[in-house]
Amino acid sequence: MAQHFLQLFGARLADSSWAERRARLPWEVFAELLRRALRPRATRRRQPEAFWRGWRLLALDATQFSLTNTPQINRSVQKAKSRRGRAAFAKLTVDVLLEVGLHNPLAAALGRQGQSEWALARGLLHQLPKGALLLADRLHGCAAFAAEALAACRRVGSHFLIRARSNIKATVVCRFKDGSRLVRLPVRQKGNPNHILQWIEVREIRVRVGRKGHRSQELRLWTSLLDWRVAAARELAGLYAQRWEHELYYRELKRSLRKSEVLQSHTPETAAQEIAALVLCSALVAAERSRAAAGQRPVLRVSFVKVLELLRPLWLTLALGEDLLSERQKEQLVKRFYAHMGRCVTSPRRSRSCPRAIRQPVSGWPRLLRNESIEGPLHFQLL
Repeated sequence: MAQHFLQLFGARLADSSWAERRARLPWEVFAELLRRALRPRATRRRQPEAFWRGWRLLALDATQFSLTNTPQINRSVQKAKSRRGRAAFAKLTVDVLLEVGLHNPLAAALGRQGQSEWALARGLLHQLPKGALLLADRLHGCAAFAAEALAACRRVGSHFLIRARSNIKATVVCRFKDGSRLVRLPVRQKGNPNHILQWIEVREIRVRVGRKGHRSQELRLWTSLLDWRVAAARELAGLYAQRWEHELYYRELKRSLRKSEVLQSHTPETAAQEIAALVLCSALVAAERSRAAAGQRPVLRVSFVKVLELLRPLWLTLALGEDLLSERQKEQLVKRFYAHMGRCVTSPRRSRSCPRAIRQPVSGWPRLLRNESIEGPLHFQLL
């Protein structure tokens, strides 16, 4: 941090002094930074792949970061239990509302007080932009979350597409010609399932997904898009696959930006600051990728790693040559940088899926003995 401050402002301060100042900073400073810096960036004209039928594609999901085993963290953060005992590292959960077509974060919530992923997601619903289509996985596929998502979407004119849990019972109201159905769901009071707070109606899509020669899987989807003529069931089933972009965003966050197994911070508060900095950095890289794509190619085809590798020396060059380079020379340098970055294009991603298995099985998960992936086009069969 001392090196970065020296590059930016030319002032020297020891790392230990910076650590003391960081520890005294309130979280509200970083929360305000996230609110001010994170915003939608895609436009329909330049990034059409970030939209579907005019709706901005968003995804909601969480991940966890491992914290260093320091006395401050071990005293205040409880480690999770496993079949082998307590986990090696304490975890800090972060939930991100993501613009999937650009891997651009729109909002982030951190479980600094041990909040669950579900609780963090509920808070992010209030930051939904207008004209969006929200994708969420099975963790959010219950009537209580669907009711809150429905209310949040109605406030701003947005919609959702959520994978529902298979064990939830619903009452079929009517069936549509595309194979989907309108269902009523009871929203029950927490701790008292016999008390129904309200009833909501959503459109349910049941589809079997698989590849030729391999076992298929059944998906149950809920959406607030009730008009089947506007959003056909088969199209929505194929669209839900884009939720996986959120997992790829977290891979960029952890493997390309962080590049370490654990965070460097020594306290829970500074660890939250570190995660906030990573999210802000990913938003900056998303903006530069979008600028490099220049509306000529999908933004995600521009390499995240190459953009990051090019941005760092560019910033250093501009900082060191601030009084040596003219404004015209700086503009030419930046122009060449974007031209070079625009050529760092990756190949189209192949369609594939990997087995849902783990190397050290727990409960009913099959054991992973050999890495393999299944390739080929997906087939959808409405049920």
